[in-house]
Amino acid sequence: MKIRESYERVTEGMALKELWGQFKTEAESSYKLYSEEVDWGSLQKIPRWKRFFKISWILFKAMLFHLTPARRVLLLISLLLFVSGVGQVPNNRPSLALWGGLGLILLLALELADRVVMKRDLQIAREIQQWLVPETPPVLDSLDIAFATRPANTVGGDFYDVILEAGDETEKRILLVMADVAGKSVPAALLMATFQASLRALVATNPSLEELAVRLNKSVCERSLGGRRFTTAFLAEISLETRLLHYINAGHNYPLLKRQDGTLLKLSGGGLPFGIMTTSEYEIEELQLESSDFLLIFTDGVVEAVNSSGEEFEEGRLVSLVEAAPHGSAEESLNVFRKAVDAYVGGARQHDDMTWMVVQVS
Repeated sequence: MKIRESYERVTEGMALKELWGQFKTEAESSYKLYSEEVDWGSLQKIPRWKRFFKISWILFKAMLFHLTPARRVLLLISLLLFVSGVGQVPNNRPSLALWGGLGLILLLALELADRVVMKRDLQIAREIQQWLVPETPPVLDSLDIAFATRPANTVGGDFYDVILEAGDETEKRILLVMADVAGKSVPAALLMATFQASLRALVATNPSLEELAVRLNKSVCERSLGGRRFTTAFLAEISLETRLLHYINAGHNYPLLKRQDGTLLKLSGGGLPFGIMTTSEYEIEELQLESSDFLLIFTDGVVEAVNSSGEEFEEGRLVSLVEAAPHGSAEESLNVFRKAVDAYVGGARQHDDMTWMVVQVS
């Protein structure tokens, strides 16, 4: 019983097939990282029998120089002791191979400690990032809203927000925002945080949608490293009284609007992504929403999700899902889309952040 309990604790209850799939995914990811150092073109000129040793040597150097200098020395000494001790005649003293093995275990412990500290810091960063986006959608009579996000790493560069605005004396509006900072992980997360701060500060001044886009673009340009860290975004403002939708698409994936009669529209009008040109102009598009209309807003990580064969989910499959989506709650529809993407991807590693927002007109 204790052996079984220990095994389940180590494996976290995962089946052997799941464990192998996880190991395979992580191994492929590590190989991709280290193989960036390989000049594959020059290797084609080397005889095939030499190629394996050349690639192995390059990968070993890539791993070696990802360590600190002290750990590089420890690794080399440990490997030298281990190789020297192989085949050593046993005696009363510990073999060189044993000392080499202990050195490798020590190196593993040091690397693991770094990983634990980094993971803890990233987990704190993720909690902070979750505070920057709404946890639950507002409860409205005319709109049913649901959203979800899943970063590729612990933190990500996707952003969404739902902000209730005060219009004139009789009209109230809701602002829907989805954005995607170029890149992933910590750099994208930091820029996402500055985007959120800029957005909230600007919304407090009650600007028009066009003015909001122009000022957001100027703010992002200040931190975009000459356009290399641009941000795609979709801004939509909906009147809760008239259901009139105004939107600007700043280089973002086209949201899909399904009408009650089955007509499907792609909301494409707007302008360039934020952060490319400070002088960019943005045009507002207008649509009248009707009862039972259905809007899906998403980031590129959804349609670019890949399976184990490297094939993307693609927009066509998402369009088919939206066309076939039954009339129901926004949360139910969102779960259908998420499950479809997960089923397609299978055990493949997620390579980009995924964010969805569904708006169902009552």
